[in-house]
Amino acid sequence: MIIGYTTGVYDLFHIGHLNLLKEAKRNCDQLVVGVTTDELCLSVKNKTPFIDFEERVQILESLRCVDRVVPQDTMDKMEAWKIHQFNRMFVGDDWKGSKAWNKIEEDFKDVEVEVCYFAYTQKTSSSALRKALEKINSEVVG
Repeated sequence: MIIGYTTGVYDLFHIGHLNLLKEAKRNCDQLVVGVTTDELCLSVKNKTPFIDFEERVQILESLRCVDRVVPQDTMDKMEAWKIHQFNRMFVGDDWKGSKAWNKIEEDFKDVEVEVCYFAYTQKTSSSALRKALEKINSEVVG
């Protein structure tokens, strides 16, 4: 059985998220999805998600392509592997070749985990949606 793993904040769920999750499921037997906790998001990105953690988990749990949803409370992918014992890690290709992901790939070779990169959806992103919402909010408030 091939167990796949991917992570994300999944705030403002959009087609890019869905594309990645569906493609990940096509490449494994069981897909485990780590959802970044509000606390980790704040500490790493200095942002609080618009949609709280419990609601993001519920959204992901309702998808047919997702077999299990778990909290992501650390950015350490090797720690996640120790807990979830996955064979494949799925990530958007916008991270391919980065220093951080090159290191993760190297670390995963020792435990025989394959890192699979999928095409990043250019049209829609959480950052673009967040920026648009913040602009609307500032216009309404200001």
